[in-house]
Amino acid sequence: MAFDGLASKLQDALKKLKGKGKLTEKDIKEAMREVKLALLEADVNYKVVKQFVSSVSEKCINEEILGSLTPGQQVVKVVNEELTKLMGESESKLKYSDNGPTVFMLVGLQGAGKTTMAGKLALHLRKGNKKPLLVACDIYRPAAIKQLEVVGKQIDIPVFSLGDKVKAVDIAKAGIKHAKENGNNIVIIDTAGRLHIDEELMQELQDVKTATNPNEILLVVDSMTGQDAVNVAQTFNNSLDISGVILTKLDGDTRGGAALSIRHITEKPIKFVGVGEKMNDIEVFHPDRMASRILGMGDVLSLIEKAQQSIDEKEALELSEKMMNQEFNYDDYLMAMEQMSKLGPLNKLIEMIPGVNTKELQGVDFGAGEKQLSRVKAIIQSMTAKERKNPTLIASSSSRKKRVARGSGTTIQEINKLIKGHEMMKKQMKQMKAFTKNSSKKGFLGKMPFMK
Repeated sequence: MAFDGLASKLQDALKKLKGKGKLTEKDIKEAMREVKLALLEADVNYKVVKQFVSSVSEKCINEEILGSLTPGQQVVKVVNEELTKLMGESESKLKYSDNGPTVFMLVGLQGAGKTTMAGKLALHLRKGNKKPLLVACDIYRPAAIKQLEVVGKQIDIPVFSLGDKVKAVDIAKAGIKHAKENGNNIVIIDTAGRLHIDEELMQELQDVKTATNPNEILLVVDSMTGQDAVNVAQTFNNSLDISGVILTKLDGDTRGGAALSIRHITEKPIKFVGVGEKMNDIEVFHPDRMASRILGMGDVLSLIEKAQQSIDEKEALELSEKMMNQEFNYDDYLMAMEQMSKLGPLNKLIEMIPGVNTKELQGVDFGAGEKQLSRVKAIIQSMTAKERKNPTLIASSSSRKKRVARGSGTTIQEINKLIKGHEMMKKQMKQMKAFTKNSSKKGFLGKMPFMK
């Protein structure tokens, strides 16, 4: 996750406050100093950091919070609210046309992942019963049109193009006409990018905007570029008056500064984020849920939505019963992994569970991907029925590990990783069970009184 480093440091800073029965102004100032450093190291814009820390400090240093019975939790509540506010407060929905096809114009620099994101967005919208058409308007980058056609074929969505000899503005207009004639109610225009912003690029984009009158102009930004992403967003916004931002590669080794700065600097919302290489790896951006993830509060709503989209209700119920079972053995573990592999990498799902410490997840392989899942399956199937039902037999015996490693064609190190992953999942499911039991008494997120 992009915010791993930031999340860990923020959680550590706030954990010190939650452990104290009474707070002083000095405690708040020391914690805010750590928060400030964590944000700056995450490549958040300095002006944004300064305003954020000032706002949090002002709200925390008052008699109501300092004199509270749970002052540490009240401070976390303030930080959560301010983080949410910084990223946009609530989900920003796409705007659709009342008459004729809705036009979404994707813009951005070359290399930001714009063409792939056009396909991801089209697939996402088709799941919502829309009928999208991809329009290839990048006539400069070699094989750009072919790339969009390959993407369209992969997800079975039509692509309109007129080759690279026709002006982009004419292709865009023809694409909209084609959509009207063929019953496509969504048109996604994949425009050209450059390695850097120049006058020629902006003029072409302005011409396409004038000719098509798009319902949304969505800027696709590579979150790996950090602070440069904010500068790019500001320039595109000044020239085109963008309506929203899509961040790509948020699953990569990025510090997350772009996500925390763009909304504040441009005053334009982040609408979607790319969280992986697969065409399904696109998520609606929820500022409140992202803030909760950063602070280690989990993201149960997104987890539920993923389950609803990927597996049916019966399968979800069976999975839930298996994972909440105190006798969570290797047979259950394999079944859980097979079901959960449909939802995406397990480490991302575990991060959505409230109370998970991201530090504990580092180095643990949860079997993301079909290749790893097949190796885990080989390991478990090489165990005896007795060993699968009693995980301690394998964990406590080096000879058993050697036998299973030989039988599965793996190594003892991989066996140990599986054991660690199983124990970690069992531990987190135990926390989840306690959490849900508490929630049933106090309401959703009842275990955390600072959350509404």
